[in-house]
Amino acid sequence: MENTSQTHREALRVSGLSIFVNLLLTAGKLLAGLLARSGAMISDAVHSASDVFSTLIVMIGVKLSGKESDREHPYGHERMECVAAILLSGILLATGLLIGYQGIRSILSEREELQSPGILAAVAAGVSILTKELLFHYVRHQARKLDSPALMAEAWHHRSDALSSIGALAGILGARAGFPVLDPLASVVICVFIAKAAFDIFRDAVNKMVDHSCDEETETAIRLCAVEQPEVARIDLLRTREFGNRIYIEMEIAVDGELPLRQAHAVAERVHDEIEQRFPKVKHIMIHVNPA
Repeated sequence: MENTSQTHREALRVSGLSIFVNLLLTAGKLLAGLLARSGAMISDAVHSASDVFSTLIVMIGVKLSGKESDREHPYGHERMECVAAILLSGILLATGLLIGYQGIRSILSEREELQSPGILAAVAAGVSILTKELLFHYVRHQARKLDSPALMAEAWHHRSDALSSIGALAGILGARAGFPVLDPLASVVICVFIAKAAFDIFRDAVNKMVDHSCDEETETAIRLCAVEQPEVARIDLLRTREFGNRIYIEMEIAVDGELPLRQAHAVAERVHDEIEQRFPKVKHIMIHVNPA
């Protein structure tokens, strides 16, 4: 339980850093977009602002997932991280569609003449690309270390922001080169990148919400771990399911039918303890003993 609490504290610390960086980037990009008259940079600022709100959702999800089991939730609250990731994907998609809509409206508008953005917008885009790419690698590393789907979703949100800034930079430079339509067109390209990231986050979270089984490699390793134990003749049944970022196992092992009950029970206990030791993500194992 102490390790779990430490994991959640670390995840909250990472999310707090993300909020601080995104607040700085949002203010800087919005100011640069307004001063340099760049629709693409303003769209990019909106994307960064959505990061702040989405990170708050991640923090809430991580906090709730760390609650201990209770009578209403005997299996714990790990899936709250998946719920947070699904909400995050929805916010990400909505943000992308809004940015795309604004870009298309600017392209089709006949009432306003498209203007070439100032160099300040290009500088802001460059700073954003570097900052968000570094933040993506840092948060992704922490997400893998802590095995947090919500943090992983947040990491890809940072990557989508970096891609967004790349699109904004290309549009700004193109507009300054004499093609002002490229500035709002960049917003449309940004929309596509964001929508793709939202779909990937949603698909991964849903897989973990619907009791998806572990991958074949993990199940094979679990089988080998069990049959390596003395007096285990074979594995009759193995079912696994991912519950949030935890694994639940149902297993039937076969032992000598002439063994006394206490000895057969001890064999099952050894299998149980060895699997939990080798696979830290395993939270619960139910083992049934069959006579060989």
